[in-house]
Amino acid sequence: MNEFTDEHLKKILPADAYHVMRECGTEPAGSGRYLHEKRPGQFTCRACSQKLFKSDTKFESGTGWPSFHTAASDQALEFVEDYSHGMNRIEVRCSNCHSHLGHVFDDGPKPTGLRYCINDAALNFNPENK
Repeated sequence: MNEFTDEHLKKILPADAYHVMRECGTEPAGSGRYLHEKRPGQFTCRACSQKLFKSDTKFESGTGWPSFHTAASDQALEFVEDYSHGMNRIEVRCSNCHSHLGHVFDDGPKPTGLRYCINDAALNFNPENK
């Protein structure tokens, strides 16, 4: 069985996460549990646990969603052109389970100049063990 089918993920994900990750939804700005998370650790995909972002790449963008300037690895994410809502954007998906995470913009800080604007509902956080 493919564990990343919509049917399986609907059973294991909370409704808000399923809506974001499989129906390309979004959550209200400022509503996320990780928006102000500052501890060292890894942000992972809520559906498949793939490492997506390291906490030291997270920054305060003022948008109301967790923002990162660099992915955890070159293979962690996949990108899809998104023309929905009358806009031209680049959708960010988990490369392992292909779930929608958010979008990437070119208005971020150095060193990349990118802003990965990621739905909190699509993330889990694993704090670094000290």
